[in-house]
Amino acid sequence: MDDTFSPSRHGLGHSTNLVGRPSAWMASPGFNDAPVALHIWGVREMNPALFTMLDQAETLAEAGEAFLAYTVAMFGIDPEQRDAAPGSRKRFRSSFLRLIQGWGFDSNGPEGAVLKGWVESRFGILPSFHKEIIPDTQGPVWQAYVAERMQSRFHDNAILVQLDLLFEFCQWAVARFAYPGQSHLTLYRGINAVDRHGILEQQSRRAAVIRLNNLVSFSSDREVADCFGDRIITTRVPLAKVLFFPGLLPSPLLRGEREFLVLGGAFRVSIEDI
Repeated sequence: MDDTFSPSRHGLGHSTNLVGRPSAWMASPGFNDAPVALHIWGVREMNPALFTMLDQAETLAEAGEAFLAYTVAMFGIDPEQRDAAPGSRKRFRSSFLRLIQGWGFDSNGPEGAVLKGWVESRFGILPSFHKEIIPDTQGPVWQAYVAERMQSRFHDNAILVQLDLLFEFCQWAVARFAYPGQSHLTLYRGINAVDRHGILEQQSRRAAVIRLNNLVSFSSDREVADCFGDRIITTRVPLAKVLFFPGLLPSPLLRGEREFLVLGGAFRVSIEDI
């Protein structure tokens, strides 16, 4: 069965995006099986100084420091946010660091809504879940998601552009330092109700194609994933879909759970009871 271009199976999506690839394809198992590089139009071309600076780095740590220095200067981000101190009540200008930190606390919070909205606007893949299943783009669940996504406190500092830069830096770092020559990683996710994720195809008791949200967390540590559900899904994640991984920046963000932020859609997975 060829389900590469099947929006009704893989969820809602826009017909346009900023990467020049069909949204339905990017959300499909076909893309995950044979991924291609994804680049957001104009980001590298509009920031040549950043990528010239990155090319001079000899380690991922040096590159991460250079990226942070560039974004702090470009967007006037308070340097204290580099540490993303938990529990801080100080009001900062919006930054990708606070969004990633907020996602780590609660992926269904307002920071999570902004991140899912960025995926929607750049890749054309709509979210399927925010606090509850989003069945369509007309009802109250969708409206509540949009209201949270558009909160003014997160949109005072070109936050979507910041995320564009983060994605392009992540993709650069994956190819240059973190996983050169690789196309996929085997990652894990703990879940409870499999049906909640939308089973698209049940190939066997332990093998399925399931629909995940448009942005989803995985862990590279199976024992960590065990803590987040009564079942474990294992899948091969294309590196072309990774937005953030532990160690990308000299920061504690998402390190504790070895958490990867990945563009979602439909994935071929194996499912095991814990």
